[in-house]
Amino acid sequence: MVEPAALFSLAGTLALLGWVALLVTLFVKRARPGVWPVTQYVIPGLIAVAYGLLWWGGRGAYADGGFGSIPEVRVWFANDYLLTAGWLHYLAFDLFIGTWICRDAGTRRIHPLLVLPTLPLTFMFGPLGLLLWFVVRAVARVTASKE
Repeated sequence: MVEPAALFSLAGTLALLGWVALLVTLFVKRARPGVWPVTQYVIPGLIAVAYGLLWWGGRGAYADGGFGSIPEVRVWFANDYLLTAGWLHYLAFDLFIGTWICRDAGTRRIHPLLVLPTLPLTFMFGPLGLLLWFVVRAVARVTASKE
């Protein structure tokens, strides 16, 4: 079985490369067809495989852990396999959402500089980046309707 630290490092590097590529697509439209499928499906898919392996490796922690209370979640996250799986969960979903934001911005023709701050925020604080995107999208819609 692969050690959690190795998967943590590998998945983090892979996700970071995906985020850098995603930032490039804001300003290099020709890169989008090649990058977006990788950042939305391939990298999150690979991280999902690692996630599954970690849950399988940490299965001994199932007995006392759960999702019903903070103490139950704490039991699971005391296990390095499940703690790392939790981190990979964030990496996969945040990159998927970041790519969706870029695709949505392209469809709505929202300027890349308006999208730019949403991506680091999504990378670091997932739901807050998504929330900022919803605000940017709403403001862009109102602004466009006034023109």
